[in-house]
Amino acid sequence: MGRTNPTYRDWLRGFEERYGPYRRGLRRRHQPAFDRLFEQAADHADAAGLANDPDPEVAALLSMLLAHERRIAELERALEE
Repeated sequence: MGRTNPTYRDWLRGFEERYGPYRRGLRRRHQPAFDRLFEQAADHADAAGLANDPDPEVAALLSMLLAHERRIAELERALEE
């Protein structure tokens, strides 16, 4: 991504906008969770941009999964204490 392609951050914003109808179809109580998924993907935008994958959806989903894995590990540590 870069000069000839949109940046990953630009692509991610478009990806989120494309799923706007899906978000609107969710119950209100689930919409914040949807928003957090995209916040988590944006948190890892540097790594996803460096990957320069021709299919950036994979990088976005991997970023979301990584954020979940980190959160699970934090919760497991808290339970052990």
